[in-house]
Amino acid sequence: MEQWADIRRRILIEGVPKRQILRETGMHWTTLEKILAYSAPPGYRLQTDRLKPRVGPYLDRITQILESDKAMPKKQRHTAKRIYDRLQSEGYTGGYTAIKDAVRQLKAVRREVFVPLVHRPGEAQVDFGYALAKLGGLLRKVAFFVMALPFSDAFFLMAFERECTETFWEGHVRAFEHFGAVARRISYDNSRVAISQILGAHRRKLTRGFLELKSHYLFDHHFCSVRRANEKGVVEGTVKFARLNFFVPVPEARDLAALNAYLLERCRDDLGRRLRGKKGAKAELLAEERPAMLPLPESLFDACRKASTMASSLSLVRFDSNDYSVPVHYGHHPVVAKGYVDRVEVFYKGEQIARHGRIWEKEQVSFEPVHYLALLERKPGALDHARPLEGWQLPECFTVLRSRLETESGGEGIREYIRVLRLLEKHPLGKLARAVDKALAIRAHSRDAVAQFLWPQEPWPMTTFRLDGREHLRHVRVDRAELSAYQGLLGAGGES
Repeated sequence: MEQWADIRRRILIEGVPKRQILRETGMHWTTLEKILAYSAPPGYRLQTDRLKPRVGPYLDRITQILESDKAMPKKQRHTAKRIYDRLQSEGYTGGYTAIKDAVRQLKAVRREVFVPLVHRPGEAQVDFGYALAKLGGLLRKVAFFVMALPFSDAFFLMAFERECTETFWEGHVRAFEHFGAVARRISYDNSRVAISQILGAHRRKLTRGFLELKSHYLFDHHFCSVRRANEKGVVEGTVKFARLNFFVPVPEARDLAALNAYLLERCRDDLGRRLRGKKGAKAELLAEERPAMLPLPESLFDACRKASTMASSLSLVRFDSNDYSVPVHYGHHPVVAKGYVDRVEVFYKGEQIARHGRIWEKEQVSFEPVHYLALLERKPGALDHARPLEGWQLPECFTVLRSRLETESGGEGIREYIRVLRLLEKHPLGKLARAVDKALAIRAHSRDAVAQFLWPQEPWPMTTFRLDGREHLRHVRVDRAELSAYQGLLGAGGES
């Protein structure tokens, strides 16, 4: 480079003849012309593409294979090795490296470029990602909801068992609470949770669930073009960032609630971060962005999926392929099941009659033993064989009570024991266990005796006589007593 600069200075500044330079250096005149034309050595330039006698005839075939791969899932597309294997069967005699270089060059030519997009305050992007987490000692795959605000780069994420309508709703509710406002416009991919049918490039038929969410929070929506995730590139990047920073190493937690508490804390910590090119930390930009967003509605969105169904003869209600028990007297009755991300509630005529933890597996059953006690009182012989009571753990005092009742009253003692258990329909187990302990201490073993140690006490008129199992007495009517008749009897007795 030093000689290059010296020759240019001598000829162009000092006026030294070119022939003199050629005599002194012995270089070819074309080299001297190149020195005078370029301020720095331009390097070797290939005038024409090198001939590829072996791979050249197969370039069109490689292009055809790569084009057909566009319609296939990414994990089922051809690698350079697989293309090489196929071309060998078609007569290719060259090496693998030539095929690999050709595939790389063709992919580089086909690689798409994008236009940078402007991100206005109040706009959001939503997506789901997947990662592994160890919950309760078991390694499981969880879906995590992400909402990102491109203007401030603030984001919220929450882990769920899977992506569905309920988790989609719950993610929005929690995200809006986290930001303290509602995004005016939200961009989505074409998930079946929100879209029931794609009608064209920019037309979508929305699901009822998405419309309910949109109607409650009043935000506007935008769906990306098919296979154009770059239209919501901020949240795509946030999903990758969260997976690499919050799920590496694999987080360990007691359950999903504990994992989400950890993730929420990480979201809050991230608000203190300042990104390159931003004028302030995320928390400052979020405060600046919040006035451009919609206010939170006064009422909270009921993030549950409802299903009208019928309680079966086994007092079970089916929701999302699983069965949940209800009290036996609601069997064969129409009910409404509400499925939340953490629970299932069952209603009859607007009144809640059952509540269970949500089951996310398939074809499982959730029993509440108390729901079946009224039926077992009429059929006490099924007590030890009832599936809803299988594995029911009760304090030791209940075992002692049953033993004493069976010793004192035989078969009728089991029925009385079930009547004691039915007090759980109104009182928690801990309170009833303490009442049973007090009754055992004074050797008072009946249901009525145990009830007197509960507060509020069971009303006596409700404990004197039961019509359960005595349906033939329900229509008996007793006339009101006339006291004057008794006075007449007393008078007649006195005269005799």
